Amino acid sequence: MKVLQINKLYYPWIGGVEKVIQDIAEGLQGKVDMEVLTCQPIGRGSEQLINKVKVIKASSLGIYWGMPVSFTFPFLLAWKSQKADILHFHLPFPLGVLSYLLMASKKKKVVVTYHSDIVRQERLMRFYKPFLHRFLKRADKILPTSPNLVKSSKYLSPYKDKCTVVPLSIDLNEFGHLIKKKLDLGFSPDEKIVLFVGRLNYYKGLEYLIEAIQEVESKLLIVGEGEMRERLEQKVKSLGVEQKIVFLGKVSGEELKYCYQICDLFVLPSIEPSEAFGIVQMEAMAYGKPVVNTNLPTGVPYVSINGETGFTVPPRDAKALAKAINKILNDKELATKFSKNALKRVKKKFSKEKMLESIYQIYNELM
Repeated sequence: MKVLQINKLYYPWIGGVEKVIQDIAEGLQGKVDMEVLTCQPIGRGSEQLINKVKVIKASSLGIYWGMPVSFTFPFLLAWKSQKADILHFHLPFPLGVLSYLLMASKKKKVVVTYHSDIVRQERLMRFYKPFLHRFLKRADKILPTSPNLVKSSKYLSPYKDKCTVVPLSIDLNEFGHLIKKKLDLGFSPDEKIVLFVGRLNYYKGLEYLIEAIQEVESKLLIVGEGEMRERLEQKVKSLGVEQKIVFLGKVSGEELKYCYQICDLFVLPSIEPSEAFGIVQMEAMAYGKPVVNTNLPTGVPYVSINGETGFTVPPRDAKALAKAINKILNDKELATKFSKNALKRVKKKFSKEKMLESIYQIYNELM
């Protein structure tokens, strides 16, 4: 069985979707003849082996509006699709959809992992919408990442009979084990620690978490880089909370795990449906950490359940964030309950083995 996975980017580009594609490609080695077709973030194309997976990267002029601009990608898809039994697309990826409709073989089975709708580019959607519907009509199987996405998506409702929810996952062998001290943060042992992990961009809602920390007796660790870092640091200064908040920037894998280990709870304060799932929640839950997230119409509140593994609050509500954080930090019994439930849920629902088993079964059903 030959499968071609198709997405806009791939490792070493860091992102939740890219990690999932890598997990599928590497996890199904030995069962499936898997290749990956993607784009360079910028520069000339390449063909390489990454952890024994053949990865073809089309040349690109750069990334604009979140999408690589590549004139060679459609031709590569036309060529590579001839040799595959199954084409496994990861959406949103307009270039992939248009390339398929224009040039790819229509005799192949098509699987679509549907990560999210396109949220911000309304002008693009006016042009792209009819092509997306033509593509989804042709798809043999659509794999939304959560039941919430099936209900809330503007585009999936006509195709519900093709939809099978396959949640994203993490490798539980990578997370959850104890890490020796990796960072000297200068915190005293009795200080509470709230953790955020992610890109510092428009939809993460960090400005609301920074406001919330004014009303919380804890330190806030912010792990990640992004275009909003300078603006967020200015906000910290303007609120006078420099002593409570630490920007760690980009950290190593071991340093990240250490942050999960030492924090008291994890917060994902995202404000837009561009936050499709929030894999970082699962990583924190693998360390038995309660989660405070926001009530987005995506997989975010599906991963961590309100009242079971933490609290879910309205987006853009600093006071609600502060109240939820304080309730967990100040109630040891509640925190212990959420901690146990978080670990139980991530093991039951979001293991990499479970995701790979589901996808492999779907591939076999289509052949």
